[in-house]
Amino acid sequence: MEDNKQANSSGDESKCPHHEKENITQPVQQDASAGKCPVMHGANTSNKENVMDWWPNALNLDILHQHDTKTNPLGQDFNYQEELKKLDIPALKKDMRALMTDSQDWWPADWGHYGGLLIRLSWHSAGSYRIADGRGGGGSGNQRFAPLNSWPDNVSLDKARRLLWPIKKKYGNKVSWADLIVLAGTMAYEDMGLKTYGFAFGREDIWHPEIDTYWGAEKEWLAPSDERYDDVDNPSSMENPLAAVQMGLIYVNPEGVNGKPDPLKTAAQVRETFARMAMNDEETVALTAGGHTVGKTHGNGDASLLGPDPESANVEEQGLGWHNPNESGKGRFTVTSGLEGAWTTHPTKWDNGFFEMLFKHDWESVKSPAGAWQWEPVNIKEKDRPVDVEDASIRHNPMMTDADMAMKVDPIYKEISLKFKNDQAYFSETFARAWFKLTHRDMGPKANYFGVDVPKEDLIWQDPIPTGNSDYDVVAVKAKIAASGLSISDMVVTAWDSARTYRGSDMRGGANGARIRLAPQKDWEGNEPKRLARVLNVLEPIAAEFGISVADTIVLAGNLGVEQAAKAGGLEINVPFEPGRGDATDEMTDAASFDPLEPLADGYRNWLKKDYVVSPEELMLDRTQLMGLTAPEMTVLVGGMRMIGTNYNHTKHGVFTDNEGALTNDFFVHITDMQYTWKPVEDNLYQVCDRKTGKAIWTATRLDLVFGSNSILRAYAEVYAQDDNKEKFVKDFVKAWTKVMHADRFDLK
Repeated sequence: MEDNKQANSSGDESKCPHHEKENITQPVQQDASAGKCPVMHGANTSNKENVMDWWPNALNLDILHQHDTKTNPLGQDFNYQEELKKLDIPALKKDMRALMTDSQDWWPADWGHYGGLLIRLSWHSAGSYRIADGRGGGGSGNQRFAPLNSWPDNVSLDKARRLLWPIKKKYGNKVSWADLIVLAGTMAYEDMGLKTYGFAFGREDIWHPEIDTYWGAEKEWLAPSDERYDDVDNPSSMENPLAAVQMGLIYVNPEGVNGKPDPLKTAAQVRETFARMAMNDEETVALTAGGHTVGKTHGNGDASLLGPDPESANVEEQGLGWHNPNESGKGRFTVTSGLEGAWTTHPTKWDNGFFEMLFKHDWESVKSPAGAWQWEPVNIKEKDRPVDVEDASIRHNPMMTDADMAMKVDPIYKEISLKFKNDQAYFSETFARAWFKLTHRDMGPKANYFGVDVPKEDLIWQDPIPTGNSDYDVVAVKAKIAASGLSISDMVVTAWDSARTYRGSDMRGGANGARIRLAPQKDWEGNEPKRLARVLNVLEPIAAEFGISVADTIVLAGNLGVEQAAKAGGLEINVPFEPGRGDATDEMTDAASFDPLEPLADGYRNWLKKDYVVSPEELMLDRTQLMGLTAPEMTVLVGGMRMIGTNYNHTKHGVFTDNEGALTNDFFVHITDMQYTWKPVEDNLYQVCDRKTGKAIWTATRLDLVFGSNSILRAYAEVYAQDDNKEKFVKDFVKAWTKVMHADRFDLK
């Protein structure tokens, strides 16, 4: 792999050429024709002021509006799975192999092979994944956009993507950027001698930056890691959901904690960071060593001279960044991380060179030509030194990062490293599997995989679910559930709690598999374990009687509850249902990796596990975005669920009705009615009082009042409060409910 921390740079801010004119600063009373700027700056990206700048405490709903279909140039009818069926995979792989050694003058390959660069491209795309919220990763091609395209850790990857463009241009819609970027690294490893574990296509591109991903609160690149730790000496105290140690890095600082060499201290950060990417110690050592078996770092020059990053660079750079004025600015004069050198004697060959080099020599901490800390061997034979990238007659010292040295000094990592050193075949197999996991973790279940190289083996981190029975009498099952004595609330809440774990970020969770009945989900506080056990004791025998999955039975019960609530509200409606869910087992469930899916708040059920720094309504937006819902869908679901009576522990907050259990628009009618006043009682608790008498009628939380206070949400609430939209409210609720219940049915998509 190539560099792991990239040089910092800053860009110049653009100024409007019109606003540089003297007459623009004249009083506004001047004649309109006397030089007013013709540009409408409300739409100009150089204008730093927007609504949120004026009202920074306002609830920002943009997280729910991203990836609008209007941004997709391929149109709403485009189906990537169908396009993939037209892809000539052997031809694509042949072209990828040819690219590896087709060195371009404008950005020449080190040693005539692009393998190291393209592996780093794939690695840094997939490696931004973190398990806490499932965000990041290579599943959407997000590395093409800010901030990732301009991270200090991604210097020179703009060139790697541009090298892939002729192939992307040739195969067009039949292969996404997301797939191509990840495939590049896998093909590079194969071309250099590794037997890879497999590869799956199926990643769909996004078309503008992902504004939902929180990368940290720092205001500058590579700010000291202390800013995201309660205690930098305790890596587990890193702020969640973050995984990287500093803003702008993928993993850890290769120079050491806060740039100070200390391999043992770095080892602790490596362990925490890779754990937050769902990697164990053996996988961590394999990935570290395997990534650094090939390629090199680049720091032969002054990093401070680099030009602006791609997002800041001038238009003539055409999307490239970090212009390097050092000699040729490429080849041996490339500056990327600031570290300089290769790890192994043969950097374009898959071998055991990393461990041989690491354990064969003593190492000392030195500065690279760019002034970055790195480790070099105290004594090394000339034949063991890697050759220059441009002139094979010149040899240089190899190097190691502080994280590499951690593999030698940390007792656990050292034991694993020596095992790999003494068994090359085992190392290669372990790395191949870990690389596959790294590059596929955020794709969700195997139902999303496509291609001839998809491994047949089911892996536990893929959250496998057996295929369920889909041939049964749905009406008869619903009748049995209806006669079971379960309340509308019991049925709706259990189905909701089962499905709400779904997160589109990495397509994990959801109702399929019925993991709500397994550890750890059955014991989550937000699932009300006693109530859940009582409901499951009723539904599981019904599932067994009909020979169907508990997962289907739970969703059917929820649908039945919604239908009964709609009927109680005066409207007969049928909730769509697709059978065929399966039931996972404990053996199919990696319980530890499901811990991060535990809801700590659920605005739909008016529940917070405890008070958080983040407001309840912001937590609700985050959960809504992960579930793939829009702001109108969130609005109609919250209002409907309040009326059905799904609040956690049966609280009455936000239940603005005298007809609880009926699916009516009463929540919206009363939240928009001026006959009430809303009085704070304590933190996150309010009384809804009659304006004339002052009598308290209902109670509410911020999660309720936001639908009357936020201008956008109030606009949605007013739609559902209208006298002519009572039926629309129910139909929209059912549509949104069905979307949640089927979010994880990839077999239907």
